[in-house]
Order: sequence, then C-alpha cells, then structure tokens
Amino acid sequence: MELAMADGLLTAKFGEVMTWLFLGILLLKVFCLFDAAFRREDAFRAADKQKKSFWLILLGVAVVVDVLPTGLGLMLMLAGLVAAIVYLVDVRPALKQVGGRRGGGGTHMGPYGPW
Repeated sequence: MELAMADGLLTAKFGEVMTWLFLGILLLKVFCLFDAAFRREDAFRAADKQKKSFWLILLGVAVVVDVLPTGLGLMLMLAGLVAAIVYLVDVRPALKQVGGRRGGGGTHMGPYGPW
C-alpha cells in the first residue's frame, strides 16, 4: 500500500518537473524568435549566416509545435530545441558582433572607434 502511494507521488513529481522543463524550453524558443525578429536583415548577411526569414520560419515553427498538440510532438520539440540552441550559440553572437540590432546597433562606434 505504501509502495503504491510512493510510486504515485514520484509520478506526480516527475510530471511536474517535465511540465516546468517543457515551459522552459518553450520560453527559450520564444526568446530566440523575438531576438531574431528584432535583428536587421543585412546583419544576417554580414555575419555570413542564413537569411533572417529562414530563422524566423524555423523558430516560429518550433514555437508552434510546442504550443499546438501534434502527433510527432517530442521529436519535433527536440528538433526545435536544437535549432534554438544553434541560434543562441552561433548566430546570435555573430549578429551581435556586426551590430545586428535594429535602431542603431548594439555597439556604439564612432568614426575613430567606440564611444
């Protein structure tokens, strides 16, 4: 009897942890999507990365897959997670280096260097 209760409690805790994990993954993908949306198109070309539209479609599909229930949910969720991680560790730093933020760029460069 006690073993069954402990098993039920463990299952409930596992479900709670998985819910928080999936929510964190969704928030990561949403962050990447919004970050890509607010980068300049020419920064993607200057950083020698895929087009902005490619990343917006890829990350947008990743967010939609997480929000809507689909038959291939876990497999597509993991593929979207890989895309978001690639954006975070490869594309985003390259865009920041070339000043790919809309509205003046992230670096304050004057004619003779930073100010």
